[in-house]
Amino acid sequence: MSQAGMHTPGSRKDIKGSPKPGEPEYLAIGRIRRPHGVQGELLMDILTDFPGRLSPGKTVYLGERHDPFQISSIRALDKTLLMKLEDVEDTDQAGRFRNKLVYVKTKGLPTLPEGEYYYHQLVGLKVVDESGNLLGSLVEILKTGANDVYVVHAEDGNEILLPAIDAVILEVNLDRSEILVRPPEWL
Repeated sequence: MSQAGMHTPGSRKDIKGSPKPGEPEYLAIGRIRRPHGVQGELLMDILTDFPGRLSPGKTVYLGERHDPFQISSIRALDKTLLMKLEDVEDTDQAGRFRNKLVYVKTKGLPTLPEGEYYYHQLVGLKVVDESGNLLGSLVEILKTGANDVYVVHAEDGNEILLPAIDAVILEVNLDRSEILVRPPEWL
């Protein structure tokens, strides 16, 4: 799933919204599909739950080198965005960004409401049950529509799928780098 998502179950410790040691410096929020039109606009798939935070004047970073560009205009088109970058004036210039990821810096991300987390804050945390048994580490979060699903790699190499609902995800403790869970009875 999208790294820019958020999750609500469980409790939350104080989150400042800036990177902590070990957190990524950049967060993928979109993927450029292709140029659009002849003025250098880019058609972008949305990989964030907060596309409204992209606005003219905001700096985004493109590709693995995280080249900085300022947005000159942005508008919705169906379930995508049309974005125009400063100094990108035509289709040829825009074409070099085809299939590149669009990033923002994690430093300065808005603080989420109580009990919500960015995905990058959760991936990598230890997952333990109520008895203190280590189940494994959270390696991926799947968006399913109804609720997210946490993919946990167990120490024995098996994969555990946990629905991200309050009855299963009891607490997220970023200070201890762990998620306390009550696995469903079918596991």
